[in-house]
Amino acid sequence: MNTGLKQWKEAASLILTAGRTLGGNSLSSRAPLDGSGASSRFDYDVLFLKRSAKSTFMPNAYVFPGGLVDSSDFSSDWLDVFKSFLNSPAFGLRSVEQPVETRPPIFATNRLMLGSPIPGDVALRICALRETFEESGVLLVVPKKEEKRLIKSAHDTFCSPHKLCSDELSKWRALVNKSPSNFIRMCQELEVLPNIWALHEWANWLTPVGIYGSRRFDTAFFMCCLQEIPSTLQDEKEIVHFQWSTPSEILQSYRARQLWIAPPQFYELCRMCRFPLLNDLHSFTHQRATEGCDQWLPVKVLQDQQYISLLPGDKLYPRDSSKQAEGDHIRDSQLEEQPDDSDLHRMVISDPYTITLQITVKPKYNHLLPVMEPALSHNLKGQL
Repeated sequence: MNTGLKQWKEAASLILTAGRTLGGNSLSSRAPLDGSGASSRFDYDVLFLKRSAKSTFMPNAYVFPGGLVDSSDFSSDWLDVFKSFLNSPAFGLRSVEQPVETRPPIFATNRLMLGSPIPGDVALRICALRETFEESGVLLVVPKKEEKRLIKSAHDTFCSPHKLCSDELSKWRALVNKSPSNFIRMCQELEVLPNIWALHEWANWLTPVGIYGSRRFDTAFFMCCLQEIPSTLQDEKEIVHFQWSTPSEILQSYRARQLWIAPPQFYELCRMCRFPLLNDLHSFTHQRATEGCDQWLPVKVLQDQQYISLLPGDKLYPRDSSKQAEGDHIRDSQLEEQPDDSDLHRMVISDPYTITLQITVKPKYNHLLPVMEPALSHNLKGQL
């Protein structure tokens, strides 16, 4: 863990997608959120979890699985679990082409200098997998007997959840919820490995100042694709409901004020709308992951009773965004001084349920440009 961070706490989140061939007990939460039952052009769903009304951070919000990095995610005890991979850089994860000096600090920080032998890329994935298990009961691990296949693998196959009897699954889930360090113990006793190789780097978002209270997070987002929807159960503590729905269904329900999602979730869902087919999304995610990503700290501006959230690449985005950590904002008059529409990368937030994307910049690191109006777009493949 990077205890030197002053403004943010490190976290990891998993965008978990699955083909719409139903499995387990997930049928009851597959219907579209608006109750229409209409068919979708998407052949996959994405998992969203509703936070408890008692949550101190974003209560009642629908979020991707994820949470705070725990010290156990960096524990040296993981060296025994991954001992067959210790001679491979980053435990067999593919190297990222992005120069280390331009990498987001959450990925670039030398964890050995902070006292942990576990690389950050590994520990962040362990965190995302552990939190997904705690919050949804989806256990993404692989048996140790498959180590040789994993060492030779190009990591381009679909992930499969580990199947345990319900009693065993419930027992370990309760233990991991009680103490994150029990995730290590579980892997040792069940002789399994957290499937870090199935998680592909996707994005890095930082919580802006003054939006969600004093709690702020530096969150690494990963993408993982499953072939079918796994058995899913909310934990009835932090999470009170789970929902498997297509990206467009979530966005439509958000616009209809049936649920609330934060701007980063909105942005990422709009990106996913570029790929209605799971095979295409999986292929793109796997190929793009080694390119790297930017660190995004939204900078807010209040203009005409609506917030404008500036993102890196926008002509008004500050060169030194670190000042925004202290609460500085772009002046309203600066927007009026820039009448042209060149170099825009922003979200216009009219109210909590209405976001308009204004983007004219090209995404870096071969990433996706979001679909501006997903609910109204029909021929997305032609826009790629």
